[in-house]
Amino acid sequence: MSVRTATASTAFAALLGAGALLLPASQTQAADRHGSHGRHDSPVVFAHRGASAYAPENTLAAVDAADDLGIDWVENDVQLTKDGELVVIHDTNLKRTTNAEEVFPDRAPWAVKDFTAAEIARLDAGSWFGARFAGARVPTLKQYLHRVERNRQKLLLEIKSPETYPGIEQATLRVLRKEGWLDRRHVKHKLIIQSFGGDSVKKVHTLRPDITTGFLGTPAVADLPSYAAFTDQINPSYSTISADYVAAVHKLKGAHGKRLQVNTWTVNDAANAAKVHEFGVDGIITNFPDVVRDATR
Repeated sequence: MSVRTATASTAFAALLGAGALLLPASQTQAADRHGSHGRHDSPVVFAHRGASAYAPENTLAAVDAADDLGIDWVENDVQLTKDGELVVIHDTNLKRTTNAEEVFPDRAPWAVKDFTAAEIARLDAGSWFGARFAGARVPTLKQYLHRVERNRQKLLLEIKSPETYPGIEQATLRVLRKEGWLDRRHVKHKLIIQSFGGDSVKKVHTLRPDITTGFLGTPAVADLPSYAAFTDQINPSYSTISADYVAAVHKLKGAHGKRLQVNTWTVNDAANAAKVHEFGVDGIITNFPDVVRDATR
């Protein structure tokens, strides 16, 4: 389902971002972002689960909402169904963001892994967010990729709970390959794969060492070199980092021989966006991509 929305971004920016322009511009360190030396660029903004402040998360409507705001990068979560289909949903159960309890009352605990793709396709993934999104569906990864491609956007793809889904890395790469996302153009410019599972990130790097990868978490500084061997990014919660931590990450080179990067999550207000920008982060993952973009220009 494609729902093009006129968002209330201006109102949110005024509410959340008032005073952002009064914050000092970052003077802390020269950044080397995307191969560029000696300048401190604005961080890349990633629309978390799509522009999930404005449309139901991980739906095609959220992809479109990010596109409406002019956001190039969207983030999503992939999981495997009972019959091996990759679907885009965050929680490992269907309760919070669909009407699974109503449609399948006897299927507790409504785990994604216990449902087929056809069963999940029956669910309403939009009404919980707002009546105008009624009928939105949980997209398959294939459907999601088509929408991102249509919008000329880029994808930060999270492999969700890999310990629950043996073989999900290979399954994800198969879909990406089949849909044309593993050619040189996509791999170089339009795709990052991340996970909280270090072994999962390592597996993706082993299977496709050309893909940019990210580890979700905040490893101890002493452990960073071991992560740098198989990942290109350390992607921590904003509440766990400091300028010193970001600098420690940046001192290392990642799996592709370039400076290890930091994309932090989930920053939803102007003040914290400006703060982590001063820390020197390379990217910010957010439900309010317009607010973060405006606060870090």
